[in-house]
Amino acid sequence: METLILSGEKAIKLGAELIKAGEVVAFPTETVYGLGGNALDSACIAKIYQAKGRPADNPLIVHIAKVEDIYPLVSEFSERNKRVVEKLMPGPITVLFPKSDIVPDSVTAGLKTVGIRMPKMAIARKFIEACGVPIAAPSANASTRVSPTTASHVYEDMKGRIPLIIDGGDSDVGIESTVVDLTGEIPTILRPGAITAEMLAEVVGSVRTHKGEVISSAPAPGMKYKHYAPTVPMVVASDMKALIEEYDRQVALDKKPLCLIRGQAIDILGDRKFINLGDSDYEVCRNIYKSMRDAEKVCDYIICIYLEGSEICKSVMNRVLKASGGKIV
Repeated sequence: METLILSGEKAIKLGAELIKAGEVVAFPTETVYGLGGNALDSACIAKIYQAKGRPADNPLIVHIAKVEDIYPLVSEFSERNKRVVEKLMPGPITVLFPKSDIVPDSVTAGLKTVGIRMPKMAIARKFIEACGVPIAAPSANASTRVSPTTASHVYEDMKGRIPLIIDGGDSDVGIESTVVDLTGEIPTILRPGAITAEMLAEVVGSVRTHKGEVISSAPAPGMKYKHYAPTVPMVVASDMKALIEEYDRQVALDKKPLCLIRGQAIDILGDRKFINLGDSDYEVCRNIYKSMRDAEKVCDYIICIYLEGSEICKSVMNRVLKASGGKIV
């Protein structure tokens, strides 16, 4: 199968035609690129799992173009749901609702809830609207690989597996959406992201984080399986001293290590190889996946500095620790 990379109106038109024909199309969002298909077509859902190599017991997120698209997909839409949707959608957030009967069990992996997201990126919503159906989509990478934030990243993993990649440029956020379960007494974050617990608490009062902490205002994708991993070993350094020691240890073992660090730490690295993740927390978030993919092409061992800072950095560290298998030096 030939895989095209197209942009603009031509890409959206062809993408919608392919979706209507039961095919799978990669498309951009502000978080990462998605691997999309008709969320109401079980045969198409099977193609998504096949193209990605994803276990069938790992649920998919359903993407919509406008708020009204939610209603047919859910069996309940509470006032709390409404507040979250009004305040935080469109945006990098996925909300779990009790699902309606029209959502195939293959989308939700047999769960009674469905994750729904309305991307902020205009081209994503325009594509979904042109398709005329809700779009089920995991990230557009091979299962366990680093999530893609550019069309070229998608091509690396999906060449020959899908007919089209819609190129919308670099993803602005850079990590997957926050997933929040609103079906319980206290809303619970199942996967952290750019929408933080504090932001949610301002809307719903109290939120339980993915670590079990409850934050008050003054099951989901990415939880069960290994995710976000580069093709070479990766560890996390607890501080710059540990990072430098680990780098030198790997060099002594005849390895080619590379460091992922923040801009402020560059001066103390000397001539050691590195990729600058950026200065601000948002730059780090936007660059983390791209940096992992760039690093794996030029080194055989990645050392990422432990990223401390805001809730955004904690969301990034959630992904980094998964990528490294939790190994800290």
